[in-house]
Amino acid sequence: MATLLRKLCESASLKRSGSNSNRNPSSEPAATSLGAFDPLPPDILMKIVRLLGPKHTAKLGLVSKSWRSLVSDNALWAHFLQAHHSHSALFAETALSSGYPLPHVPRVSFQHVYALRERLPPSVVIDGGSGYCKFGWTKNASPSGRFATFLEFGNVETPMYSRLRHFFATIYNRMKVKPTSQPVVVSIPICHYDDTESAKASRQQLKEAIYASLFDMNVPAVCALNQGTLALYAAKQTSGIAVNIGFQVTSIVPILNGKVMRKVGVEVVGLGALKLTGFLREQMQQNNISFESLYTVRTLKEKLCYVAIDYEAELLKDTQASFEAVEGLFTLSKERFQTGEILFQPRLAGVRAMGLQQAIALCMDHCYSAELSGNNNWFKTIVLSGGTACLRGLAERLEKELHSLLPPYMSNGIRVVPPPFGVDTAWFGGKIIGSLSTFPGPWCTTKKQFRQKSKLNRIW
Repeated sequence: MATLLRKLCESASLKRSGSNSNRNPSSEPAATSLGAFDPLPPDILMKIVRLLGPKHTAKLGLVSKSWRSLVSDNALWAHFLQAHHSHSALFAETALSSGYPLPHVPRVSFQHVYALRERLPPSVVIDGGSGYCKFGWTKNASPSGRFATFLEFGNVETPMYSRLRHFFATIYNRMKVKPTSQPVVVSIPICHYDDTESAKASRQQLKEAIYASLFDMNVPAVCALNQGTLALYAAKQTSGIAVNIGFQVTSIVPILNGKVMRKVGVEVVGLGALKLTGFLREQMQQNNISFESLYTVRTLKEKLCYVAIDYEAELLKDTQASFEAVEGLFTLSKERFQTGEILFQPRLAGVRAMGLQQAIALCMDHCYSAELSGNNNWFKTIVLSGGTACLRGLAERLEKELHSLLPPYMSNGIRVVPPPFGVDTAWFGGKIIGSLSTFPGPWCTTKKQFRQKSKLNRIW
């Protein structure tokens, strides 16, 4: 690449010097010149420049105005962003860079964005989770560690602030980094689903406890977003319905332009990963399949279970399959799809609740009736998240059920998106925010801003 760059520079320099020796001093400068590369078609030139890579391309822009004009092309730097900054770089910069709320973003120079991203220090991303926490750096390809979520961390009788302080201190110790060095993105579980005054107060107290504990550790800036919103961002969406199958419950969250529409209605189904694991355990016990630990049952659920597209038809099939777990070889049959079926038929597990498809349909009906946007299709993208949401066949079954439950004017265009990054989907949504060229910027709250806001709240 260095040889190619040198030839490009020499060619342009020679052409420029040759033109200067032959022309009249009073004449106008020659039109755009790329030296010996002038005869090449633009698409071939772009392929050559792409091969050079971003650093050599930036150097080439210093050779002459002609080369600078060519290599500043937005599409070229969009290509470099996609190639060198993975995880939805273009979506982040075009849809999220201005922060919350999400206004119309003007056209940006991707060359400038690329330069800012190269100088951006890594940020810490912590997904609080509902079953377990994931944490790591924005520069890493995946979370670097996992342990108990902050809702279950430490002694539950300890005040929330103290638990959170211990929780975040443990993460920073494991990452071997000082809290004062980088901003942090924190995902907050969807909790307190109704919109009563007491629920609002509880949500606010949790968020303030997160901010207070981090700022008391001298973290420079904090960005706290709910898991549903981050899952939506991970799927390159700013509006839609986030369906998070958590540890104990499943939440169906309508989100418009990055904001949770609580007044439209957040639906909750009292089924989560714990109930599915417990149901599979009962089925195995009834069929005399012995095991020693619940971890084995959970592993079998992840490796062998799936969701049937047609439950009644699946009952007539031979669905036997085996998996070698730590305790030995396990063979499951109908348990494989009966476990996931309780999401759609909770009565199979003795649970009195709506099926997942009914709760989503109800949420979509509320979204349609609310008429919140000129585009009445904003809620037709449904993004799944959570470990149980990774069950094979779940997205396809949901689409089928929703088409049968909803009228055509609501069901046409429905798209159910499986977890874009598996169990780590919310963490990757935080990674997208933390790797923005404008981060921390408008997404974050600083310690000074938090103290001023708290002071104003006390005054009023």
